[in-house]
Amino acid sequence: MRFLSAILLAIALLAPLAPAMSQDGRDEPSTQASPGVLKLLPDDSVTHHTIKLGDRPLDYVATAGTLDLFAQDGTKTGAIFYTAYVAKNGAPDRPLTFAFNGGPGAASAFLHLGLMGPRVLDFGPKGDDGADARLIDNPHTWLDFTDLVFIDPIGTGWSRTAKADDASKYYNVNSDAESIAKAIALYVAHNNRSGSPKYLLGESYGGFRAAKVAGALKDSQGIIISGAIMLSPLLEGQLMFNADQFALGAALEFPSLAAANMDRRNAFDETRQREVEKFALGDYLTTLAGPAPTGDAAKAFYGRIAGMTGIPEDVVAKNRGFLGNAYAKKSGQDGRVVSPYDAAFSTPDPYPESDSDRGDDAILDGFTRAYGGAFADYARNELSFKTEMTYSLLDSDIGRRWEWGERGGGSRLQASVTDDIRQLLASNPKFRLLIAHGYSDLVTPYGVSRYVVDHLPPSLAGERVALKVYRGGHMFYTRADQRAAFTADAKAFLGHSAAMPAE
Repeated sequence: MRFLSAILLAIALLAPLAPAMSQDGRDEPSTQASPGVLKLLPDDSVTHHTIKLGDRPLDYVATAGTLDLFAQDGTKTGAIFYTAYVAKNGAPDRPLTFAFNGGPGAASAFLHLGLMGPRVLDFGPKGDDGADARLIDNPHTWLDFTDLVFIDPIGTGWSRTAKADDASKYYNVNSDAESIAKAIALYVAHNNRSGSPKYLLGESYGGFRAAKVAGALKDSQGIIISGAIMLSPLLEGQLMFNADQFALGAALEFPSLAAANMDRRNAFDETRQREVEKFALGDYLTTLAGPAPTGDAAKAFYGRIAGMTGIPEDVVAKNRGFLGNAYAKKSGQDGRVVSPYDAAFSTPDPYPESDSDRGDDAILDGFTRAYGGAFADYARNELSFKTEMTYSLLDSDIGRRWEWGERGGGSRLQASVTDDIRQLLASNPKFRLLIAHGYSDLVTPYGVSRYVVDHLPPSLAGERVALKVYRGGHMFYTRADQRAAFTADAKAFLGHSAAMPAE
């Protein structure tokens, strides 16, 4: 009996050391959260730098670090990586701009090293050399006129959840927006920036995200932003995804095809582009919407399309003028394939024997991938943020798993922020919006954003909404001259310029 009592006592003493078990025998979650992969993230790093802008120096402080996310019980659930640049001796009313990319699944290195940051990745004289790309000072850095905070959403960059399985909880429209809004609120509180005018900048899905984050900041964090810049944004899924199968979607995409054709021939002309836009929403739209033309009318119609786009007339006729499935292989020279991210950009076709296989995209999967390695090196050697964690520039798996519906699930065809934009303009009389596009972008054609802007009530939009279009594609900022032009427009926008007419 004493022996049995001793055994029971030993079991009682050792029991707290064993994991709790559920009734079906599975391990229960531990009440002590393990840091997991988060233990690879170092403490925040603060460094001091100077950049010359023209003849004047700009001194600034860079912070590379993380903002922690917690559950209701106080358990640390994740960390969002950010990089902040703050000008020394800045005025109290100096703007503060929060920037993020899209994907979903893209880190902010695209905007960081491609457009806004104090360092920019130079892709060589032709703008497409990722192998020998090098970091240089950015003469067009937005730090000249606004402090900057680059944010990587969960699953991108070095932003992670404590438990790998928890990451998917952020792969939906609402949770993503709420987590970014929380990170922004934490940064504002930690750095005493509540009095600064605050702006958001989002690229691609990030433009969509910006509208959702602005609402989440207002509703959940009590922060009202002054404005947003949407770069190559997704605004209306139904007008973009598979939209070239329908007359209106094809008509909104058509001007980008024509612009790319002119750009490939170094013959881009603004006046000619306006004529193309008029044709797209006139004869082109009405003809596609009706029965297929025949005889001389068909020959004239398809010939006009071929002349504008560079796509052979027989291909145009075969597709009845709907060119979404034909442009990649049939634009430009034989044996080359163009990128939807910039239809003026072509590379040798890896599958010339096929009319459908295109292989990796020459831009998204090509030279711009260098942003990832360049940022990891830059963070380690110039910002002193040293980690063994891999920097995730673009995770396509996140996009495949993304839930587009407001309550989970859903299709990307449901994606829309038109109502969000209307609400932001209506509820905040000082809110202003700048939408920027590249002419030859077929991923998010500028025609779609123009359609959305043109259908905003004048009482809301007025001079508070502007659309600007630049030479180039989805990431037109890889062209130095267009980066400079966009920066000048952004400076005017953040400087509360009164002259903000839509084109």
